[in-house]
Amino acid sequence: MSTTTENGVGGSRNPSGEKTYKKTTSSALKGAIQLGIGYTVGNLTSKPDRDVLMQDFYVVESVFLPSEGSNLTPAHHYPDFRFKTYAPLAFRYFRELFGIKPDDYLYSICNEPLIELSNPGASGSLFYLTSDDEFIIKTVQHKEAEFLQKLLPGYYMNLNQNPRTLLPKFYGLYCIQSGGVNIRLVVMNNVLPRSVTMHYKYDLKGSTYKRRASRKEREKACPVYKDLDFQDMHEGLYFDADTYNALMKTLQRDCRVLESFKIMDYSLLLAVHVLDQSPKEGCEPGQAGGDGKRPVAQRVLYSTAMESIQGDGKAAEAHTTDDTMGGIPAKSHKEEKLLIFLGIIDILQSYRFIKKLEHSWKALVYDGDSVSVHRPGFYANRFLKFMSTSVFRKTLTIRFSPSKRTRTSIPALKSSSQEILSPQKEENEEERRDRLGGARSLASLDGQVFGSYQRPDLVPATPSFCEGSSMGTVSSSSICANLESQSEDRDDMASSSTFTLEDSAICMTSEQSTMDMDRDDGSVLDVYL
Repeated sequence: MSTTTENGVGGSRNPSGEKTYKKTTSSALKGAIQLGIGYTVGNLTSKPDRDVLMQDFYVVESVFLPSEGSNLTPAHHYPDFRFKTYAPLAFRYFRELFGIKPDDYLYSICNEPLIELSNPGASGSLFYLTSDDEFIIKTVQHKEAEFLQKLLPGYYMNLNQNPRTLLPKFYGLYCIQSGGVNIRLVVMNNVLPRSVTMHYKYDLKGSTYKRRASRKEREKACPVYKDLDFQDMHEGLYFDADTYNALMKTLQRDCRVLESFKIMDYSLLLAVHVLDQSPKEGCEPGQAGGDGKRPVAQRVLYSTAMESIQGDGKAAEAHTTDDTMGGIPAKSHKEEKLLIFLGIIDILQSYRFIKKLEHSWKALVYDGDSVSVHRPGFYANRFLKFMSTSVFRKTLTIRFSPSKRTRTSIPALKSSSQEILSPQKEENEEERRDRLGGARSLASLDGQVFGSYQRPDLVPATPSFCEGSSMGTVSSSSICANLESQSEDRDDMASSSTFTLEDSAICMTSEQSTMDMDRDDGSVLDVYL
């Protein structure tokens, strides 16, 4: 039974039931990958380290590996093949940038058999996973491999500026020539660890045209849903403010890089693990190639989702544990605790003539702004808008602030020589002004008192009504002290209250304190000695 893909180069099965790709069996392809990479990486260790030069991006090394072996290559039981390595020094630099040592790279790829993933992409590409979950090996088309080779200088510059990115991290580009066909391969970082059960998987583009999983896809054990499916199944994924800001900042930076390279039609691969659900309620790890081994966190630097969005390495290490496996903590609209795994994929699509024709044709039949194929600038803006509004949301924190009316004012203190009888709260505005006016008139009629310095029975009045702004209580001793100080420096007097002596009593009139400005009425206190 054969399987045909959209581009006509998809996998099929031979009479024995083994899957083939371009007439090459899967077992022969996996063996050739391990032999070729083992030889080229081992041979590269003999070359001294040096800075990457411009010409290094366009170097192609080739070696022939016959089945009977040679002086340089080992014997094997696969058909003869030629193995090409693109830009070996440049990719060696990329691997060193992410902390991948040559021995670890060889051990991950060549030590144990590669695991073939059972859910290939729509392009018909084959995916192989290393047994330690570190690397994905994907077959690519000729145009994609050519575009990646042209992209390498700009990719090199971007990684130097910012190694923390959700963009694919390429560790090698190879080509296997066997039986008259070319099979091109790229080695990338693995976004989804097999040891974690992914209850939901999404391929999101921010588009609505035909962005719903097909019936055939939904029948699979681990279906990959699309944009419209996400909107039907979720009301957004909620993150705390710091995580949300870091995630959106990373996405914005990555989209601008892709736009500068004129790349479009990329997707965000999003996987959701629900912490409260058992593995039986989602996709079983074994269906994705799991072997039941104890989960081990990935060792490659910046390879996990949390590391990719965190600016501080120490902060990222604090979240990358065996429990989270590098996932980003989040919550659903139902308050379910989640772990989010994500990465931008399928970036080897440039907006060239064929894509322009595809968009023009679809725009004639459908809404041009809703189709996935679009010019890079518009595509990036639509992608970011969809992610920031429909997919990722910020958790709102409600902060309670005390009301001004609930604040307690400073109570008036009592002394042994005074007593507060009652604050006249019900006194209207007109009565207060009359009393203040009477105090000012009494002071003005007897102005010589202030020049004689001999009569302490009269306290000077406030210059204006507006300056009386504070409320307080006084004792007899404090009044005398104030009178003496005022007699020494009358030019600097700015009393906050008005006092008049009336029938051997001191009547103090004051406006409400500024701390109680919310109250509708002022307070007048009568203090009697």
